[in-house]
Amino acid sequence: MSRMPVIFIGHGSPMNAIDDNRFVRQWIRLGESLPRPSVIVSVSAHWFTDGTKIMTTEEPRMVYDMYGFPKELYEIKYSVKGSLKTADMIKKSISRNVEEDNSWGIDHGTWSVLCRMYPKADIPVVQLSVDANATTQEHYKMGQELKGLRDQGALLLGSGNIVHNLSRVNWDMEEKGYSWAQNFDQYIHDSIMAYDHDAVIKYQLAGGSASLAVPSMDHFAPLFYVLGASEKSDHVEVINKSCDLGSLSMTSYIWN
Repeated sequence: MSRMPVIFIGHGSPMNAIDDNRFVRQWIRLGESLPRPSVIVSVSAHWFTDGTKIMTTEEPRMVYDMYGFPKELYEIKYSVKGSLKTADMIKKSISRNVEEDNSWGIDHGTWSVLCRMYPKADIPVVQLSVDANATTQEHYKMGQELKGLRDQGALLLGSGNIVHNLSRVNWDMEEKGYSWAQNFDQYIHDSIMAYDHDAVIKYQLAGGSASLAVPSMDHFAPLFYVLGASEKSDHVEVINKSCDLGSLSMTSYIWN
């Protein structure tokens, strides 16, 4: 079995689950071009918890964790199976305490992307939470500990946004970003392409743009899990490199 890639997707609006735009067309292409995984391990920004949690049910429910959107979005069904075997492997791989928790489910950070990549919902999904108490180095270390799953047929997906500041969203700036958003997105891009993971872990080195781009770790932290699971020998592909609505980055990365 060949080693699976790891991916970080800037997921943006839940509407990407139903819209036709240049972002989702790239997601669809990925689903068609990447090796088919036996299971998907998703670290979603929208499961931001006290401690690290893992979903262990074979029948995960679908969570509509967004409000005020068109009815069509709430009619999407993405009924995937879970994987107890993979959940157990994750628990054994991570050196921190990992608590079983099936009170949540597959949230839109996961299904809005996967329903475009793998619309048949025929690949099991295990969701891992983002520990709100962990440091960037601890998130990265957990990614390093999950690296072995790549050799077991698992696709590791980090779903969030490198720049995510909803308080600064400007609806008149479609497919445009504030200078600070563009600067931070470029700083992370340059660091990743140089395999300077330490510069990403110490993202505050980007200067004043860092606090504006990352007011909370929820959407940024998933990047560290896939970054930790990557190898220097991986080829890095960048897709959807852009900022949107002023204060969101859709930039996504594939390590393969």
